[in-house]
Amino acid sequence: MTEYKPKPMLAVSEALAFLLSAARPVTETETVATLEANGRVLARAQVSAMNVPAMDNTQMDGYAVRAADCGGGAATLTVSQRIPAGHVGQPLLPGTAARIFTGALIPEGADAVVMQEQCEAAGNLVTVRHAPKPGEWIRRAGEDITNGSVILPAGTRLRSPELGLAASVGLATLPVRRKLRVAVFFTGDELSMPGEPLAPGAIYNSNRFTLRALLENLGCQISDYGIVPDSLEATRAVLRDCAREHDLIITSGGVSVGEEDHVKPAVEAEGRLNMWQIAVKPGKPLAFGEVGQAFFLGLPGNPVSSYITFLMFVRPFLLRLQGVDDARALTPQRYAMRADFAWSKADRRNEFLRARINASGGLDLFANQSSGVLTSTVWGDGIIDNPPGQTIAIGDTVRFIPFSELLH
Repeated sequence: MTEYKPKPMLAVSEALAFLLSAARPVTETETVATLEANGRVLARAQVSAMNVPAMDNTQMDGYAVRAADCGGGAATLTVSQRIPAGHVGQPLLPGTAARIFTGALIPEGADAVVMQEQCEAAGNLVTVRHAPKPGEWIRRAGEDITNGSVILPAGTRLRSPELGLAASVGLATLPVRRKLRVAVFFTGDELSMPGEPLAPGAIYNSNRFTLRALLENLGCQISDYGIVPDSLEATRAVLRDCAREHDLIITSGGVSVGEEDHVKPAVEAEGRLNMWQIAVKPGKPLAFGEVGQAFFLGLPGNPVSSYITFLMFVRPFLLRLQGVDDARALTPQRYAMRADFAWSKADRRNEFLRARINASGGLDLFANQSSGVLTSTVWGDGIIDNPPGQTIAIGDTVRFIPFSELLH
């Protein structure tokens, strides 16, 4: 057997830059109902064909008036009409007021709205105890969106705010890139599924549940090939099957260089592979390559390593394959926060330490930072991005990435 000689470890930024530069976004598109577009990626920029609001309307329940009629703030006016939202009022005559409700159109002639709390109504009269300025409490036509403006650029991942924005200008359908087709499988004769008896030396396959949920949250179309036996031929066979119909193949386990790690030689036999050692803890081994027309990413088998590696490397790669262009969506925001703990064990690798926010606004560290302690990912609010060779003293400022930045 040829001796494997490891390459120098890549920095986190180098590995991520390589992945993003290699990604080929899917080009096929389809049109879907806006109600069904959650999580999809826009194929073309969307332009508004209308102003929002379409016409001037009121921000408040109150009375539409002519500001000049209200004098010094104690004017009594005749209530000439009542205008609910969705109805068009008559032109407002001088010396009168219109009872108006939030969202209703401002009648011609009115130039201000006085909120009802500043008015006293009696029969068909209202006493306005406020001197409004022209434009007060009026939403102007087009102040949110102007006709002809781009409201959503191509490459936008659609979430609830974007879908609401599209609906606000009347877009019933949206052009999106097709869903990414992702195949997953898991290697290791020691793996069992929950519900099965656990034999001596066996473990439950937690990575299958973690990775599938992450892929579902990213809107992928998933083919789950389950647990593959620890043999070269079985691994090669499932790789060939996966490569036929998928854009990306993701595996967990078997990417090291031991005698029972068959993923690396299987990928090399069926395609091509870059076997990476990334200067990151947890999650040093990450295999990247291609099998047929499908990309391949092999994640570590340890559950925290697999989870963190997915969040920091696979997630941005997947988003790029989906056509996401916004660099802010691909690179999670890091927040400067106070460390309420000491970390004296500097490592030559970039560490991602599981931590959570305490009641005083600082960060507490999970006691056991092992790559097998999955409870740390549930306990924590996020990870500290700790540079290589860096110790942490109580009170130091550290870079914190909330899980909310990585899981939305």
